[in-house]
Amino acid sequence: MFEQTFKNIDDILHKDAGCGSELDYVEQTSWILFLKYLDDLEKDKATAAELSGKTYTPLIDKKFQWTTWAAPKGKDGKIDHHKALTGDDLADFVNIKLFPYLKKFKADAESADTIEYKIGEIFSELKNRIQSGYNLREVINRIDELRFRTHAEKHEMSHLYESKIQNMGNAGRNGGEYYTPRPLITTIVKVVAPQIGNKIYDGAVGSAGFLCEAFSYLNKKGISTKDTVTLQKKTFYGKEKKSLAYIIGTMNMIFHGIEAPNIIHTNTLAENLADIQEKDRYDIILANPPFGGKERAEVQQNFPIKTGETASLFLQHFIKILKAGGKAGVVIKNTFLSNTDNASVALRKQLLESCNLHTVLDLPGGTFTGAGVKTVVLFFEKGSATKKVWFYQLNLDRNLGKTNALNEKDLAGFVELQKTKADSENSWSINIKDIDQTTLDLSPKNPNKKEVAALRQPQEILEEMKALDEESADILNSILELI
Repeated sequence: MFEQTFKNIDDILHKDAGCGSELDYVEQTSWILFLKYLDDLEKDKATAAELSGKTYTPLIDKKFQWTTWAAPKGKDGKIDHHKALTGDDLADFVNIKLFPYLKKFKADAESADTIEYKIGEIFSELKNRIQSGYNLREVINRIDELRFRTHAEKHEMSHLYESKIQNMGNAGRNGGEYYTPRPLITTIVKVVAPQIGNKIYDGAVGSAGFLCEAFSYLNKKGISTKDTVTLQKKTFYGKEKKSLAYIIGTMNMIFHGIEAPNIIHTNTLAENLADIQEKDRYDIILANPPFGGKERAEVQQNFPIKTGETASLFLQHFIKILKAGGKAGVVIKNTFLSNTDNASVALRKQLLESCNLHTVLDLPGGTFTGAGVKTVVLFFEKGSATKKVWFYQLNLDRNLGKTNALNEKDLAGFVELQKTKADSENSWSINIKDIDQTTLDLSPKNPNKKEVAALRQPQEILEEMKALDEESADILNSILELI
């Protein structure tokens, strides 16, 4: 049900002059979905209050409630089109009255960890881009069909929202900014193994995939009410610089069941490392910071190791903000392990001296859609120097791409072997004292990989050529279908 509704909404937005791309579709669908979600949440809270003999005061004033302006219902339970606004009346109400009203929630909220604050923040960052009030009416009608009342409905919604984010990642050149493959996130969370009571942080939160997955990992059946409150209020923290990613990350967490996400809209790298104190530190860091970006000179002044490379600045930030004994899983460009410029060598030295870099997962090309770089995942614990690093090279018997993405099964061997850090055809360990102490080069060079025989049978070569031809034909056919 949800999936078809999303497709219909995209078709409507495609016709609207104000929405030009998948990014706009997700952003505009998000704010309307959020208001419908909020309406269902208020109904649930009112029912719960009634059952315990209390009265519930709604967050939203009557005239701004979903059932008043968006979907007033007749006795038959269907939208009453005589009362429901449409056309210019609807567009004017949303732009001139609704958004300013919801924006004010931020200033009036008691604290930043309340749903009121999040409502205010979301509507301060967003604006309605749907120019036609008639298109807006159609979208509202579609979204009103959705329900977020049962656990199953919320679960389906969160999965679909994830797939919207994935499409958004695929649509843009910087797909990795919005979407880290879910199987990779799940694997990183499993290896880092956070516990209830830990403060978990992502300083480049994007669409909040790491925090949502960590929540799913910890939010098991049978946890106590106290643990539930801890997970809701005192566990997940994030920062995000870009407005759209900030909105989507906040929404994604809300749809996954975290009512008032502790995500702040700020440039993490604008904080001076010298100002970070013990009270600011976290037990767990899970992140895929943007790579390839360049930061201005004044931002670089906040860091002891000066470099324009965004990912290197983030890594310094993560090392500094991690508590002693804290654990991290961070995705970074694989050139971090081998670059010989002064900043890269100094950063490797800092990481190896202040943390135990116990595991490096070397990922194949194509792991990130739309990003041509190869990446590794660094797993480290702060507080003692690295003596030995265990490497695992993920060698797959296929090329990764949009239609052939990474899956959890691909990573199962890594998760299992990582527990003992055993050697295998794809894994090995190195002693830090044995590497070049000047460059501290950590490039993954697998000593156990069997050399493939140079001479192959003609039949094998012909079969490979045939397979490649078929693959090329498939690609060409799919391109022709798009034209």
